[in-house]
Amino acid sequence: MARTRIHNLSVSLDGFAAGEGQSLETPMGHAGQRLHEWMFATRFGAPILGGEGGSAGVDDVFAQQNEPGIGAEIMGAGKFGPPGWQDEAEWTGWWGPEPPFRTPVFVLTHRPRPAIEMEGGTVFHFLDAEPAEALEAARAAAEGLDVRIGGGATLARDFLAAGLVDHMHLVQVPIVLGRGVRLWDGLEGLERDYEIEAVSAPSGVTHLTFDRRAS
Repeated sequence: MARTRIHNLSVSLDGFAAGEGQSLETPMGHAGQRLHEWMFATRFGAPILGGEGGSAGVDDVFAQQNEPGIGAEIMGAGKFGPPGWQDEAEWTGWWGPEPPFRTPVFVLTHRPRPAIEMEGGTVFHFLDAEPAEALEAARAAAEGLDVRIGGGATLARDFLAAGLVDHMHLVQVPIVLGRGVRLWDGLEGLERDYEIEAVSAPSGVTHLTFDRRAS
């Protein structure tokens, strides 16, 4: 059965999955790249920043699981662009003419616009919808494959709160941000719904996998 998955969601020790003050110049706010340095050092992550090489250890093994079996993605407005992108008719996302998704992508926004077809197979669809409605649309587009909840933190929290996430890969990063967008607010007792495993990596991060318990 097709699943709903979250991958490579990095969270600080104090529970923030993004920093404060997102802008065109600072997509992750004051956190910069600190939440994702572990990933950019891997074979999976180095090309994202235009690099080559990267590690092939445990961090890369987890990071690579982001791609296989995904037929569609759902992302929040803050992942698609900086505050105010809805007022920029020419804005097509952070990723240039050929985004890395290569699937239908459903962007949740209170100001929908016509779909945008990009090079490489990515098609951005813009929806004003609740999580369950958005997931229904994404599952139809995924044609039997899994749906990835791509973030940011607010979107992930909404889908977790709605009980719609089957698998989550979360990365605990040993930094303290102090401010930003929190993941866990309102999710008290979430752990009861999942089988959880933890793997510590030499980089200092801890990989936590959450798999929904059989009902």
